[in-house]
Amino acid sequence: MLDLYFWTTPNGYKLTIMLEELGWQYNVIPVNIGKGEQFRPDFLKISPNNRMPALVDHEGPDGKPIAIFESGAILIYLAEKAGWRFMPQDTRRRYDVLQWLMFQMASVGPMLGQAHHFRRYAPEQIQYAVDRYTNEAHRIYGVIDKRISEVPYLAGEYSIADMATYPWLRTHHWQGQNLEDFPHLKRWYDSIEARPAVQRGLAVMKDEVERARQSPPDKESWDILFGKKQFERR
Repeated sequence: MLDLYFWTTPNGYKLTIMLEELGWQYNVIPVNIGKGEQFRPDFLKISPNNRMPALVDHEGPDGKPIAIFESGAILIYLAEKAGWRFMPQDTRRRYDVLQWLMFQMASVGPMLGQAHHFRRYAPEQIQYAVDRYTNEAHRIYGVIDKRISEVPYLAGEYSIADMATYPWLRTHHWQGQNLEDFPHLKRWYDSIEARPAVQRGLAVMKDEVERARQSPPDKESWDILFGKKQFERR
């Protein structure tokens, strides 16, 4: 009933975590972003921005299939489909969730992704970029730490905002951050990491992750991943 177009990225793991938390069955369709499969015409019909993940629900709200791209939109869709699980229907509490979800989409993902890129993957070290994004990552971690000093989870109760944010912090060492510097954030991080559904979500395609660690991408894969080589849309 649910087809998840997936690769082992933080944005992909948001959805496997959510689906495992819901206890729903879903079909994982791998889209290897190192081989350019995200540029295939059939995938672009579902995700025109050629990014992971995407979802096709063959039993949409009107009984017809619906395709959704952008991980935040998919999380909202699944929460609503599940009867407002992990996103309250009450207006005030719902917007607590939505504003922290938007914080992840607008700040956590883009900024931590840039820190990760310039510290680890850039072909040359540009110190200004390294400092700029490492400092911004530190600021964002501080925002989360302060929030978690006040409430157990980002929106008070565990929600899609936490599921969206947590996967991006798993590579904190690659972003130049030490969780010990943020004790409230670390408590939150550890509590999410310990959830059985989170562990199941992170185990999706774990063999692929292990293979990637043992054999780093070649130059062509790097060019595809970082935009030097684009595939012609058909």
